[in-house]
Amino acid sequence: DSKLVLLAAAVCTKAGKAIVSRQFVEMTRTRIEGLLAAFPKLMNTGKQHTFVETDSVRYVYQPLEKLYMVLITTKNSNILEDLETLRLFSRVIPEYCRVLEESEISEHCFDLIFAFDEIVALGYRENVNLAQIRTFTEMDSHEEKVFRAVRETQEREAKAEMRRKAKELQQARRDAERSGKKVPAFGGFGSAGMTSVSSGSIITDTIVEPEKPKITPAPVRPSGPSKALKLGAKGKEVDNFVDKLKSEGETIMPTTGKRGSDVSKALPPPVNVESVHLRVEEKISLTCGRDGGLQNMEVLGMVTLRVTDDKNGRIRLVINNNDNKGLQLQTHPNVDKKLFTAESVIGLKNPEKSFPLNNDVGVLKWRLQTTDESLIPLTINCWPSESGTGCDVNIEYELQEESLELNDVVISIPVPSGVGAPVIGDLDGEYKHDSRRNVLEWCLPVIDANNKTGSLEFSIAGQPNDFFPISVSFVSKRNYCDIQVTKVTHVDGDSSVRFSSETSFVVDKYEIL
Repeated sequence: DSKLVLLAAAVCTKAGKAIVSRQFVEMTRTRIEGLLAAFPKLMNTGKQHTFVETDSVRYVYQPLEKLYMVLITTKNSNILEDLETLRLFSRVIPEYCRVLEESEISEHCFDLIFAFDEIVALGYRENVNLAQIRTFTEMDSHEEKVFRAVRETQEREAKAEMRRKAKELQQARRDAERSGKKVPAFGGFGSAGMTSVSSGSIITDTIVEPEKPKITPAPVRPSGPSKALKLGAKGKEVDNFVDKLKSEGETIMPTTGKRGSDVSKALPPPVNVESVHLRVEEKISLTCGRDGGLQNMEVLGMVTLRVTDDKNGRIRLVINNNDNKGLQLQTHPNVDKKLFTAESVIGLKNPEKSFPLNNDVGVLKWRLQTTDESLIPLTINCWPSESGTGCDVNIEYELQEESLELNDVVISIPVPSGVGAPVIGDLDGEYKHDSRRNVLEWCLPVIDANNKTGSLEFSIAGQPNDFFPISVSFVSKRNYCDIQVTKVTHVDGDSSVRFSSETSFVVDKYEIL
C-alpha cells in the first residue's frame, strides 16, 4: 500500500542544500537534491506552517535553528502520523550532535542515518521511542561479550601454562646443579660468569606480551596544516598525500638478510635537501665468540659533502667530535690538516678554491678497530641447552650504547631443517620462521634506551651447535661515533650557510660464531 509511504528524511540548510538525507524508497540523488532545493522556494515566509505541498509530494518540516528537519512524503499519507514521526526525528538529532550546525551534522552523519533507519523501515514508521533507538544503535551484543570473556580466559590460561613450563625448566636446572651433574653449558659473551639459576629467573619474571611494532617518526616533520585525503582528489593530491605520509614515517626495510651496502639504501632519503648537503655514514663489521670475547670490531665512518650552488662553494665545516672511543681520523688530502687539528674545522688547503659542484666529496673519514667488549653496541647472548626432546634455546639482546636507536633489527638464528617449526615460548618483538632458508628471524622494530633488553625462548630438535653463527642486521639514524657537523660557514666573512644532513649507521657484518 503506497499511500502511507515516507519517501525521505533529510536535514538541510535554509537554502535547501542537503547535509544528510536518508531515502526510504528507490530514488536518484538528483531527484532528492532537486526536491530539497525546491523546498525553501515553496514556503511563504512569515507564516508558521508545518508542511507544504506540491503536485506530487508533501514536505513536513521543523526548523532547527539555522537548519530544517524535513520529511518528504506522498500526498495521501497521514499528516498527523507524519508530524509525530517528524518530532521523533527532530529529537534524535541532539542525541548525536552537540550543536545544530552544518559541520556537526556532517561529522555525525552515519550515526544519524543509523538512527533514522531505526525510526523508519521501508517507508513505514516503526513503533519505537528514543530510548529504544539509543539501545539499537549502540548494538550491545550479548554474544560478543561472551566471546570476549572466553577469549580472555583462554589468554590467561595460556600465560599461566607458560609460567608453569618456565618454572619446571628452572627446577630441572637446579636439580641438575645440586646432583652435581654437568649443567648444560651456557655460553654468551659478556656474561660467561652468569649462573644457570640467574638465567632461569630471567625467564620466569619476564612474561611479556609481544609488542606492537613501533614506527619511529622521522626527525623532519612537515609543519603547517595537514590536508586530509579528499575523496575524488586528483592524482597529484594523492601523490602529495602519499609523499607526506612517507616523510612522516620510517621506511620499514624488507627483512631479508641483506648486506650493509644494500641496507644503507633502505634508509629514507632526507625530505628537504639544501644546496649544501652532508651525509654522515658509518658501517660496522663485528665478529664475536659465542662464549664471550670480541674477536674483531671495526667501524668505518665518512662525511661526504655535496654542493649544488656555486655561491656556496667556498665554505668550511665546523665539526663537533665528542668521541671517547679512541678512533683514528683522516682528512681528505686537499683539506687543511693543521686547521682541522687545531680547530676541528674542515676547509680546503687553498681557501681561494671551491669545493667541486654536484659531486659527492668525502672530506673526513674515521676508523675504530677494537677488541674491547664494552664497545659492542648490541650484545647477543644465546644459551642452547639440551633437553630430552632436543634443545631449549634462550637468546637475549642488550643495547650497551644507550645513545643509539636501532631500527628494523633482525637477529637471524639458524635452526635445523626437517624437524618442523620451533616452538616459541617467551618473546619480545616478533618472529618469522623461514623454512626455506632454515632461519628463525627475531624482528624488533626499534631498540633504544627505553627498550634496551629483550629475550626470546624457543625449543626445537637439535644440538647446541646448530644455532650458530647468529647474524644481526639493523639501520640507524644516529651514528655510533659521536661526530657531527654543527655548522657550515662561508670562508669570507664567516657568515653561516644553510645545510641539510643525513646520518646512517648500518651493518656490514655482525656475527656471533
